[in-house]
Amino acid sequence: MRGQIEFSLDAGSGVPVYRQIIKHIENAVLSGRVKAGDQLPTIRALATELKLNPNTIAKAYNELEIRGVVLTQAGSGTFISGKCPEFNEGEHSKKVFETVERFLREMNELGFDRCAVVDLLEKQPGNEN
Repeated sequence: MRGQIEFSLDAGSGVPVYRQIIKHIENAVLSGRVKAGDQLPTIRALATELKLNPNTIAKAYNELEIRGVVLTQAGSGTFISGKCPEFNEGEHSKKVFETVERFLREMNELGFDRCAVVDLLEKQPGNEN
């Protein structure tokens, strides 16, 4: 499970860490990197790995359980339920736009303008357009 979800948390983003964890897990479900029945790391293991208070991880897992994305089985662990996270079209479009804007901002900080980014993306293997 560890290699399937990469948690990159940003304490300075203004988004609570537990919400960032939820986002990473939901994105992993939506992208197919995790599937129904896959087990999430234990609260204690993930807290140790991310250097967070276990209550933060528990809060994220509890929210995911309320949303139906995960199931917790006492004594066994927390598992992906198979239910896709629910996003309405506007919310999904907003997330895509925010991701693209963040990417373009970071590329600009590296010295690439939008045209240079497009050129780079068009040269990527598998991009026959």
